[in-house]
Amino acid sequence: MKIRVIGGGLAGPEAALTAARLGCEVDLYEMRTIIDGKPRLTPAHQTIDFGELVCSNSLKSESPNTAPWLLKQEMRRGRSALLRLADETAVPAGHALAVDRVEFSRRISEAIAAEPAIRVIREEVTSLSAEPDVKCTIVATGPLTSDALSKEIERLTGSGHLAFYDSISPIVDAESIDMERVYFAARWDKGTADYINCPMDRGEYDRFLDALLAAEPAEAKEWEKLDYFEGCLPIEVLARRGRDTLRFGPMKPVGLRDPRTGKTPWAVVQLRKENLRAESYNLVGFQNHLKYGDQASVLRLIPGLESARFLRYGQIHRNTYICAPALLDETLRLKKEPAIFFAGQISGVEGYTESIATGMLAGIYAAALARGEEPAPVPRATALGSLMHYITHADAKDFQPANITFDLLEPLEEELRKKVRDKKERHRMQCERALAAFDNWWARTRSVVA
Repeated sequence: MKIRVIGGGLAGPEAALTAARLGCEVDLYEMRTIIDGKPRLTPAHQTIDFGELVCSNSLKSESPNTAPWLLKQEMRRGRSALLRLADETAVPAGHALAVDRVEFSRRISEAIAAEPAIRVIREEVTSLSAEPDVKCTIVATGPLTSDALSKEIERLTGSGHLAFYDSISPIVDAESIDMERVYFAARWDKGTADYINCPMDRGEYDRFLDALLAAEPAEAKEWEKLDYFEGCLPIEVLARRGRDTLRFGPMKPVGLRDPRTGKTPWAVVQLRKENLRAESYNLVGFQNHLKYGDQASVLRLIPGLESARFLRYGQIHRNTYICAPALLDETLRLKKEPAIFFAGQISGVEGYTESIATGMLAGIYAAALARGEEPAPVPRATALGSLMHYITHADAKDFQPANITFDLLEPLEEELRKKVRDKKERHRMQCERALAAFDNWWARTRSVVA
């Protein structure tokens, strides 16, 4: 029962570890490798390691009865390998689950190496044709799928790709932050005060905004087409929508009262810890597509970052994904080729947790198929099922990738919604119903996946 998994990001290793745990042999392909002593990388990666996080280090909220929390709770109950490693490598981040990205990647690589049923093959896959000893294939090549494999997918599906740009936030050396000008707090004091907050008055905000609007954009690569995903826009694009757009977006000051003055600043830039040693922080929501020199000049106008040393500047990279509503069924299989699964961002989800989630499901479904059984899709009432329902039932003409949110979940009955007016209580009820549905599905599926 051999399964081929293509891609060593997040979804691929999760799918490989899941399928191996379920008794399958796995060939895990990754095109990033070392050739003649030199790494062959993608435009967005810096290493050849499995599970490298190229943007934020956050797997989003751990606050009970939120949509990201619900998704992770279902994944924990489903024994997600990468989520377990994320929990083990977590760093303080208020009410969010953030990881030490280096340690997280190292643990994933160790888990892959320690699994005797997984064989790692460091080469590019250019064909999805059936192989005699392979029962099924999971394509988890992510946002930077190679040109050759992209053409093969286009040939196989008869459908063109869609592309948008995913964004990378800058990272600053913690020692270069002027701690006299900033303060620690979490929004509305939720969780622990692990975020560094850089407050701005109106004059400081206006100077920052003028410099941002005047900054020179980075040159687009030959293969790039500027088609940004609405949920992850560069700050300079947001700034051009109006002078207050950033104050109602990534620089929102609401709930971040400065304890030193007792007042709420005009605008706030939040920094989130990158690792347990707190030696670096990323600028939350500050993805951009500016030249590095201009980035440095603009970002050093932020109070506390006047002498900042940037360990990584913001970048924009391509994200390629298939039109899932037209191509996939609810078990992530190609309708035309049911022995081929898609997982991760290429399947039409957005976000680290969502990518891992689809890898887990693809591993479960592929293992069932390899055993000669028909995969049973996760229920619509769950967060996992709602995400799958969205990517497989959205309007194919206007399809865009999605994170897990409550508006994707199956709503409560109309009569119940009228009766329960409190939004938080409705969310709690949705979460309770989702977890019950997941547990019921998991109990039925466990005989296959145990």
